[in-house]
Amino acid sequence: MHTAAPAPDWARRTAELLEAVRARSPLVHCITNTVVQNVTANVLLALGASAAMVDVVTEAGPFARVADALLVNTGTPHAEPRAASLEAASAAVDAGTPWVLDPVAVGSLPVRTALARDLLALGPTVLRGNASEVLAVLGASAGGRGVDSTVGTDDARAAAVDAVAASRVAAVAVSGPVDLLVAPGTGVVRVANGTELLTRITGGGCALGAVVAAFTAVSSEDPGAAAVAATAVHTIAAELAAREAGGPGTFQPLFLDRLASLSPDDVVRTARITVESPAVAA
Repeated sequence: MHTAAPAPDWARRTAELLEAVRARSPLVHCITNTVVQNVTANVLLALGASAAMVDVVTEAGPFARVADALLVNTGTPHAEPRAASLEAASAAVDAGTPWVLDPVAVGSLPVRTALARDLLALGPTVLRGNASEVLAVLGASAGGRGVDSTVGTDDARAAAVDAVAASRVAAVAVSGPVDLLVAPGTGVVRVANGTELLTRITGGGCALGAVVAAFTAVSSEDPGAAAVAATAVHTIAAELAAREAGGPGTFQPLFLDRLASLSPDDVVRTARITVESPAVAA
């Protein structure tokens, strides 16, 4: 059992970073799975960012150098995107471009598991996934059931804290009914916003990886803050959209509308963010 206290300053920090994303409109280079490309692009556009899906070898590396952030998602790891993702991640590290690893369905499937671990060795800015995916890519479990997690976010807490403390990754974002975020400067933070409808549409989680990437572009010096703010904005917009939705079919367009119209006041009023103390050791 871990004691947590409300953190109203996090709500204000999230609102500030949302405004920064909209002011800068960062270009997010997405190497993501073919199932969610359209959803991911639309979510980034609604947020106020820009998207580019560059997954061709010899183009991916140079583009990662000029993009504001990179997302690598292992959802459909065909041969060329696998090579392009390693090329892009290596270039991002070399150029100082913040990047997010989203190890979709890692664990029981060997091709993507090997790829995700090769990518993890390059040191992503943020590792984002459900608890089973995070545990599997960190080598702490065999993974979940496809894209579905079979464990809760707190089951991944110790592995996430250890990975950050060992500098394997700058921050970890574990998605679930209550999201868990870990970084040296932020400690262990929980975001309790959201809706079950995010799990009933294609790309609800994968798009969050792109949102995290967009926020790292405006908070590269504090990836923990980027991960917290991105998660809060994504889940608050979803929660507000769900209040008006009749089901998954109406939820998705309402979610895009809420992302586009979400105000700093909405964030401060609605965010349910708590933080543990002390901060994680670097």
